[in-house]
Amino acid sequence: MENSNVVVRLATEKDLSFATAIANEMEASAKARGTGISKRSPGLIKEKIVEGKAVVAVTGDGKWAGFIYMEPWANGSFVSHNGLIVPPSWRRKGIATLMKEKIFELTRLKYPMAKIFGITSTLATMKINTRLGLSPVAYSEIVQDLVFWGKCKSCVHYKDLRKAQFKNCFCTAMLFDPVANAAAAAVPDAYHPVPAVC
Repeated sequence: MENSNVVVRLATEKDLSFATAIANEMEASAKARGTGISKRSPGLIKEKIVEGKAVVAVTGDGKWAGFIYMEPWANGSFVSHNGLIVPPSWRRKGIATLMKEKIFELTRLKYPMAKIFGITSTLATMKINTRLGLSPVAYSEIVQDLVFWGKCKSCVHYKDLRKAQFKNCFCTAMLFDPVANAAAAAVPDAYHPVPAVC
């Protein structure tokens, strides 16, 4: 996937050198927006790259322009998309959309029956998720693993999340269910019914 000067692809070990810059940008972005985003260490970012679970956007001159990763839960029945970040100079150029599309495609290949989910506080990400077939859901519909929620500990809203017993917070949970989506696709459009056969 390309955007004129940027290539969006599966991250490889040659991208490990970006880990510290990616982690720093995640933290800086959260502070600038004043909204919740959990911190990721360079070590975690490197781990996802080595595992083949990350997507990176790279410029023609070899600089990083975006990052996102997937993480399986409940023996692969759920997969979360996490850590979406684009540095300020590359925002509003469609890179986040390309990365979300690529990580969605890779997730469907690697975990075809998994429910794909994410939590976000940004309208732009919600719009991208909607185009990919994710819908807003209650927190009870996504993975209930406390390890997942533990990753929110560095978020400014973690106390509220914990107080709500991990059932509600400021982020919106969104989910793609491959079974439900396949069933919906099989139902004829109500406005264009299948013609009767005589």
